[in-house]
Amino acid sequence: MFTSVPGARLYWKLEGREGARPLVLLNSIGTDMDLWDPVLPLLRARFRLLRIDTRGHGASTAEPGDFSMQLLARDVLAVAHDAGIDRFALAGVSLGGMIGMELALARPQQVEKLVLVCTSATMDAAAWNDRIAKVRGSGMAAIADLAMGRFLSDELREENPALYETVRRQLVTMDPQGYAGCGAAIRDMDLGARIGGIAAPTLVVTGTRDTSTPLEGHGEHLLARILGASHAELTAAHLAPLEAPEALAAALIPFLEG
Repeated sequence: MFTSVPGARLYWKLEGREGARPLVLLNSIGTDMDLWDPVLPLLRARFRLLRIDTRGHGASTAEPGDFSMQLLARDVLAVAHDAGIDRFALAGVSLGGMIGMELALARPQQVEKLVLVCTSATMDAAAWNDRIAKVRGSGMAAIADLAMGRFLSDELREENPALYETVRRQLVTMDPQGYAGCGAAIRDMDLGARIGGIAAPTLVVTGTRDTSTPLEGHGEHLLARILGASHAELTAAHLAPLEAPEALAAALIPFLEG
């Protein structure tokens, strides 16, 4: 299904049982909804799953330009409306978690629970500005090695080279403007000083192999500032749904059903 919003056309899928608890799943920058594929068999019988390709990612198109976290949050609300879902839990990886935090602040009456997977409320703006410039000037190949070095661990690359190459191919063939636009949202986000206002019960998931948003300096900031937030640590790099799907589901399901 597609939802048209100003400046973009958003692709989404709704799966699972009618009447089951709604769960929105959001992808990281540089990936699409397939990021959640290994976890779906563990969730589908329990939840009504709404997956969304972030604008400029996967099958979602977007006009060039700088996006904002508020814009990306409105995209999720537009899709949820079209899917007939008013209140929902949300699990987001990296950028998806940032969008989730923005949504939980803007629409506390709609976000019932929040799962923040390998994400942060504060990132290095200068580093992201440099990455955006490289992508806009030279295309996705200019940052592919950097991104892949953070996305997946060396251990997974050795154990599952086919998965590694699939993720890399998806990254280098995506729309550079979509990546750059979402990169601008990360660069410009102002969540750090605001996340104390998140009222939704929150689970912070960190990866021991994650060099982008590890517990130290990132996850610990979320845990210290979001009232009552709980923590789960996985043996995974940044794309935890690909690297540790069973462990992620084992943390996520009791939290959402509790």
